[in-house]
Amino acid sequence: MRHLMSPLDFSVGELNRLFDLANDMEKNRDKYAHICDGKKLATCFYEPSTRTRLSFEAAMMNLGGNVLGFSEASSSSASKGESVSDTIRVISCYADICAMRHPKEGAPMVAASRSLIPVINAGDGGHQHPTQTLTDLLTIRTLTGSLENFTIGLCGDLKFGRTVHSLIRALLRYKGIKFVFISPDELKIPDYIITELQEKEADFTEVTKLEDVIGNLDILYMTRVQRERFFNEEDYIRLKDFYVLTKEKLAMAKENMMVLHPLPRVNEISVEVDDDPRAAYFKQAQYGVYVRMALIATLLGFAPEVFDKED
Repeated sequence: MRHLMSPLDFSVGELNRLFDLANDMEKNRDKYAHICDGKKLATCFYEPSTRTRLSFEAAMMNLGGNVLGFSEASSSSASKGESVSDTIRVISCYADICAMRHPKEGAPMVAASRSLIPVINAGDGGHQHPTQTLTDLLTIRTLTGSLENFTIGLCGDLKFGRTVHSLIRALLRYKGIKFVFISPDELKIPDYIITELQEKEADFTEVTKLEDVIGNLDILYMTRVQRERFFNEEDYIRLKDFYVLTKEKLAMAKENMMVLHPLPRVNEISVEVDDDPRAAYFKQAQYGVYVRMALIATLLGFAPEVFDKED
């Protein structure tokens, strides 16, 4: 039995085969419509979510399975003081696989250590968001044809953004990636990520102004400033509109630059950008369903080809 706690839990070869499966699922929905008949996915979300929770549920239903779970801690026995360890042992009696989001870093790992079923980390605090990273990688690979040799700018909340942290660590395994980190000083990339970049001898720069670098980017990964990660409301208000991608700024970018965003969007991308062909964030959300379909099928043992090869 395998779990997914981090994007690094799968080798590059396993990820490539997982993405091949996701692309096939996109093209041949009927072929996979009943492979999870009789199986149940438990969505244990201790923190609010729209895209991640619903895309997991849509993925399981697309495969013919069923879904049960809770969408916030207050509607679970966590409100009575039940531990994550006890919750997952109980869930293991009811479901075949579990997707867990939790505000505390490491909580899904604790669950996986006690679980009798595969556990997928659906986001833990500011730490990891592996299925969003798989979504990002699938989107890039599908729309550009490669996961190598490009310049990616990551803009906004790089301090607390778990999507950013996961994506950087995943991309470090691919060749020719240049990173441009765009943030105010208060929201800069954490030191532990910088240390990993330096150890891997990665090509990266840190800047404050998006306008200074947007013309050099192949991919722009926008993020929102996350109110829920701030202890001080004044700091949030001061920084929340620090970056706003507009048509005027986009005019400085390459004609084939891709704009990604893990969503939800607040103010950081103007709605006028949505109609630009470079805006790929809603396609990205759709690819999230396909990659979660592939992941569920694989962890339940219905796609042995993903794991059964030597890399």
